[in-house]
Amino acid sequence: MPIYEYSCNKCGNDFEELVFGNTPPSCPQCGSVDTHKLVSCCARHRSGSAGGGDMDAASASSGGGCAGCSGGHCATCGH
Repeated sequence: MPIYEYSCNKCGNDFEELVFGNTPPSCPQCGSVDTHKLVSCCARHRSGSAGGGDMDAASASSGGGCAGCSGGHCATCGH
């Protein structure tokens, strides 16, 4: 499920919400459902001195790191 950023129209609080279906999220600060989705930036992790996205030898040979990732730059296992 995707995590989206929202802003509350009532109190101005910005927050992130894990979205399940089309139910509008309520503000964790004031409880209002008068919220709107914000445009978010995506982040991409790059490694290496030239900024290339090469996987290290352990990830490339094993096909992955921990059970929570599919290999290549996992924040949990470091691969």
